[in-house]
Amino acid sequence: MHKWSLNFRLWHWIHALVVLGLMGTVLLRKTFLSWRANSEILTQELANIDLSVTEAQAKVLAKAVRAPMWEWHILLGYVLAALVLWRIVLFFTDSGKQNYLNFSSKTLHKKLVTLSYIGIYTLILFMSISGLTIHFYETLNLSKELAHDIKEVHEFVFFYGVLVFVPLHISGVVLADIREEQGLISNMLHGRGKQP
Repeated sequence: MHKWSLNFRLWHWIHALVVLGLMGTVLLRKTFLSWRANSEILTQELANIDLSVTEAQAKVLAKAVRAPMWEWHILLGYVLAALVLWRIVLFFTDSGKQNYLNFSSKTLHKKLVTLSYIGIYTLILFMSISGLTIHFYETLNLSKELAHDIKEVHEFVFFYGVLVFVPLHISGVVLADIREEQGLISNMLHGRGKQP
């Protein structure tokens, strides 16, 4: 087992927290803080106290309720973009590139793991660029329609890429730690292990 540098371990755990935070904001937005569901609740509850709102007004109110949470998504998106740059820099360090060395001599399983990391890094890079593009579409002189199309792809990649990879990564690491790479998780926490 290789020794992970403090720099790489910090990146890994900050990245994990940011991705989980982003996932949390998306899942809240699509469930408990859905403007569709909450606008219906607001309409009904206001009607119960003899106040009426239009569908459009209820939508505005429901979106206002979730706006502070969505600001966290945007802030975490900025951090994710910075983490992508940090990871690119880390790739040029011994600790950051050790998973990609001697690819041809790896087992099929290890080759697939390596390719999955390349795949998720590609997805995260896309998520960062597309998220920033959506947020700054006016500054970039993009049409609202194009920004909406980019948002659709952004969400598709999240639900069918990132949301699938995270549980697979966690379960794969736990299984590897139990089976052939004992200490893998603790090594990523404290950095003890052999030098690459």
